[in-house]
Amino acid sequence: MTIARFPLFPSSMLDRFWDNELTGRASSNYSTTNTSLPAVNIKETNDDFMIEVAAPGMKKEDFSINYDNGRMIISSEKEDEKVDERYNRREFSYQSFCRSFEVADNVIDHQKIKAKYQDGILHITLPKREEIKPKPARRISIS
Repeated sequence: MTIARFPLFPSSMLDRFWDNELTGRASSNYSTTNTSLPAVNIKETNDDFMIEVAAPGMKKEDFSINYDNGRMIISSEKEDEKVDERYNRREFSYQSFCRSFEVADNVIDHQKIKAKYQDGILHITLPKREEIKPKPARRISIS
C-alpha cells in the first residue's frame, strides 16, 4: 500500500518538516549524529545553584561529573545497544554527550557539590559559599 502525498506540498517540504528543519528544532538541541544533547535547567535559590539535566533511560553509572578550576563538566558515554528491529523513524538514541558550565569559583563551595539521578533527571546541587548568601535585614535601634 502506498500513501499518496498531497499535491500542494512538494515531497521535499514534507520531508524537511518531519526532519525538524521547519519547526526550528533542528538547531536547538540536536546533533547531526542522530543523538540528542540533553536539555538543562539551571535555577538559583538563596543557598545554592541547581542544574537539572534531562536524561531519561540512563543510569547513574552512565554519567561523569567533574569540577576543575571553575568549570563543571557533565558527560556520558553510553554504547548504543544493537537491536534487530527495523525502525521507520528512531529519535531517541542517547550515546555520548558533554556539557560544560563556567562556575564562579569564589561563589560556590566546590567541596560540597552533590549529585543524584532520579526519574530521568540528573540533579546537581552547587552550594553557595556562606559569605555570598544573602543576609537577613537587620533593624538598627536609634539611641
